[in-house]
Amino acid sequence: MNNLAIARVLTEIGDLLEIKAENPFKIRAYRNAADTIAHLGTPIAEMSDEDRRGIPGIGKDLAGKIAELIETGSARYHQELLQEFPPSILDLLHLQGVGPKTVAALFHGLGIRTLEDLELAARGGRIRSLKGMGAKKEALILKALEDRQRFTGRRLMVEAADAAASLVAALREYAPDADISPVGSLRRGCETCGDIDILAAGAPPSIMDAFTSYTLVERILARGETKSSVLIRGGFQADLRVVPKDSLGAALQYFTGSKAHNIALRDRAISRGCKLNEYGLFRVDTNEFVAGADEPGIYAALGLAFVPPELRENRGEIDAAEAGTLPRLVTREDLRGDLHMHTTVTDGRADAETMARAAQASGLDYIAITDHSQALAMANGLDEARALDHAAAIRALNGRLDGIRVLAGIECDIRADGTMDLADDCLAQLDIVIASIHSAFSMDETQMTERILRAIANPHVDIIGHPTGRLILKREGYRIQLERVLTAAAEAGVAMEINSQVDRLDLDDTKARIAKEHGVKIIIDSDAHSTAGLGALRWGALTARRAWLEPADVLNTQPLDAFLGSLRRNRTRHT
Repeated sequence: MNNLAIARVLTEIGDLLEIKAENPFKIRAYRNAADTIAHLGTPIAEMSDEDRRGIPGIGKDLAGKIAELIETGSARYHQELLQEFPPSILDLLHLQGVGPKTVAALFHGLGIRTLEDLELAARGGRIRSLKGMGAKKEALILKALEDRQRFTGRRLMVEAADAAASLVAALREYAPDADISPVGSLRRGCETCGDIDILAAGAPPSIMDAFTSYTLVERILARGETKSSVLIRGGFQADLRVVPKDSLGAALQYFTGSKAHNIALRDRAISRGCKLNEYGLFRVDTNEFVAGADEPGIYAALGLAFVPPELRENRGEIDAAEAGTLPRLVTREDLRGDLHMHTTVTDGRADAETMARAAQASGLDYIAITDHSQALAMANGLDEARALDHAAAIRALNGRLDGIRVLAGIECDIRADGTMDLADDCLAQLDIVIASIHSAFSMDETQMTERILRAIANPHVDIIGHPTGRLILKREGYRIQLERVLTAAAEAGVAMEINSQVDRLDLDDTKARIAKEHGVKIIIDSDAHSTAGLGALRWGALTARRAWLEPADVLNTQPLDAFLGSLRRNRTRHT
């Protein structure tokens, strides 16, 4: 189990303890440990027991439970807590805006055990009768239930990737000579996934035994010679497909999808007198094997350039592959800077120097420290005086660093009226300004659009952060007139961010592609709040690839001097 998986279990323990009304100090201990482990830069599974106990907040008891999780994939204490409640109780905790205190009140006050119970109580007006709830909370719960219905069956890409990585590693250990890899929506880089699809080419038939007996399997759904399905801990269905070694390429193409892309490819094969399936490309008249040992061979045999998995959505990639105009997609390795991160000065977990050294170790040449502005009081946001003092400290830091440059920036809130949260003379003294919305999401489309347009018009704003405010599987983005916003951004030279946080990925792939078509430049940022958070850049790069973005479309692929010259504030000074 990796750090995030262990942190999720510890968080669940803390939540269940709160529902039980246990000792607050005990609850806090589990939550603090979960938060610490989630932000560790080192895999806790690779640490010795002594080193684990040296982590602040992790004593002998917690270290023992962590060791149990690493060794067995579960913790007895966690399972015992789960047995004290109906299994559906955790579903309530996954609703936007419904935390452990609310669940405890609902459970103890109204006997609510399931999502169905919750909806009946909300529609019947019973939730508002509970102390501390009210009609507004009741309405928010109904909205969260409606959102969940739309998102049911989907999970965040990173959760699917974590689960798939552990499963694939176990299967590769069992069959080291086979080609085993995730396929489906996970390979295409989709922001959410349903089932986990695994392909094994050239594996022995007994790999099905290894698959169905995998340590995290809770239930075997189906078992066959070439396909088996299981339910693994965490609620994922995992499917394993086995094909011969010489069908690897065809099977990779077929099981990666998407369905629409595959239909277009099969139609192309038919028009050339061929048939295409998971075993290969064959002549219809003679059943002669044409291609299928590798993926590029499939596309070449159909007169196409190889189409990267992220583009396989039937959004013009077939025509581009035929014309030889597919983009050279940006990669994580192309990124030379990360311009959005937080430190202990506001709500981060590491100081600026620690973040800078970790960024340098990850291969970056420059970063910007962009702590929050004063409107985010809960994050200890900065007023003008603190922002400028912080900027001075960041600039002084460069004298102690070699090989990386740290820029002094801010993530400045866009107020409800579109004005910035800090004065212009303060923003003008910084190296970079990201303008973001963190409040008043419920404005109508026209109001929200005007709010963002006013921020874009401010000459000190360089980037619009997480531009639609969505939280994947939790909250849809606020409504804006995207065309107006992108047109204004292109004219002003303001960049749009792809925020790499896995529950944001905002802009999403379709909107980022539209931004490119409008001539708007993109920044791919981690929005890291710890050194471990810097790794999120891989997910932002995936989103950019799905948006057809090339390195030239992304400002932070440039060397530092060229990047600085591309920022709106510096372009404005020279025009």
